[in-house]
Amino acid sequence: MTELLTSAQMRAIEKSAIDSGAVTGLVLMERAGQAVVRAIQQAWPDHPQRAVVLCGPGNNGGDGYVIARLLAQQGWSVRVYALGPSRTADAGAMRQDWLALGPVATMDQLDWPVLADRPLVIDAMFGTGLIRDIAPGVWGALDMAVSSGCHIVAVDILSGLCADSGRVRTEAGYLDRGADLTVTFQAAKCGHHLAEAPALSGRLQVVSIGLEVELAALLREEGAALVDLVAGPSDVDKRGGHKFTHGHALVLSGPPGQGGAARLAARAALRIGAGLVTLGSPLAAMAEHAARLDALMLRPISDGPDLTTVLADPRITALCLGPGLGREARGAALLAAALVSQIGALVLDADALSLLAQDAALFAALPRRCVLTPHGGEFARLFPDLAARLAAPAGIGAAYSRPEAARAAAARAGCVLVLKGPDTVIAAPDGRCAIHSAQYDRAAPWLATAGAGDVLAGFVTGLLARGFPPFDAACTAVWLHVESARSFGPGLIAEDLPEELPKVLRRLLT
Repeated sequence: MTELLTSAQMRAIEKSAIDSGAVTGLVLMERAGQAVVRAIQQAWPDHPQRAVVLCGPGNNGGDGYVIARLLAQQGWSVRVYALGPSRTADAGAMRQDWLALGPVATMDQLDWPVLADRPLVIDAMFGTGLIRDIAPGVWGALDMAVSSGCHIVAVDILSGLCADSGRVRTEAGYLDRGADLTVTFQAAKCGHHLAEAPALSGRLQVVSIGLEVELAALLREEGAALVDLVAGPSDVDKRGGHKFTHGHALVLSGPPGQGGAARLAARAALRIGAGLVTLGSPLAAMAEHAARLDALMLRPISDGPDLTTVLADPRITALCLGPGLGREARGAALLAAALVSQIGALVLDADALSLLAQDAALFAALPRRCVLTPHGGEFARLFPDLAARLAAPAGIGAAYSRPEAARAAAARAGCVLVLKGPDTVIAAPDGRCAIHSAQYDRAAPWLATAGAGDVLAGFVTGLLARGFPPFDAACTAVWLHVESARSFGPGLIAEDLPEELPKVLRRLLT
């Protein structure tokens, strides 16, 4: 996994480096500016070498003055516009260095003719430092740049986005399109992979400014307080043994005519490597399942006592219930029986989550080796207070983020939670948290199809059956789920995901 930082954590490692005497703020600012200039040259090697740099009052603006100076020294025609005087000593020093080469105009002096020949526009107004409401007129320069068809480079993060939550802080026209390139320093920030930010950041490039030692120290000190980016699976190979060595997963089905979701989950559990998978269903639905399944075993399970009897078999190592289960009395009885059983691992999805939301006693009985897999609507039913905070406008201060909400939910439930979406967040009750970002070069819009979530539940179940710890199973399943969708591509339907998985695993294991 790769670490993602909050804006406060990034400030902490910069301060640590400066306080230790290893580097000065001016050196860090110079390195940041150099890195942005290199990224610009790589992205637009044939650009006509005209730039407009928009500088804010803080250190992000200081980076902007460095960029302006370096581009001008390389022969670019550069104009600089500032929101006001620099408010930090380092930014003020870099502003003075730029003034030896050219003037600084006020932002209200930027007019349409300046943008007519489509210069590169560099947004160094706020970056990760924006924590307050800003007057709407501040964003006029970026609105003009977008309307003029200019390419936009965001320094650290596009101004107007929260670096911790990825949420938009203001309504402005440029946020309909966003940046073409975002260059961020030392590590990506959580917000780069959350909410609206990925769609507005263009291509995200992470560059070093020499803070590896301080970042490593932060990892040692804060541990689970950090958020990881899921960048690949745990070891998914199968080595030796027999079918029971790799676990026996049980997936429960609903009434006749509603078994498709459970069949998707069961097949996914088998494809991801569970040694055996049994589909348990009402007797009336057995013929429907038998006509569709060969490698999966069938077992009639009509009610809670039936499930209790089946789960007495210690060879069953994981249970999935929820997909197509139904929210009637049978579903509630099965869920209650599952929660008091000694089953090694449990995945609750779909209808099981709705049943949990309706009964506080069931929620209170959640075992620790459980994984909840809600989408946004299910999360709101389970944790209405946390969902309300997520839905609140992103105003003053750091906006409430999906990792914060998922961590709080996992702690309250006492088990691992997977908050699904393009920016899926996996959280454990001990504070561990990871984001899987199906965005940028891992975008998988074809996953927006009925049944995809049932397949994910099956992937998690299969890995749990094989003995993966819940947090690792969830992270691995989410990554493989997206990778299977990317491998198949356009036209994907949920049935394709388990069938595409072997190709993905083959690439990983050879």
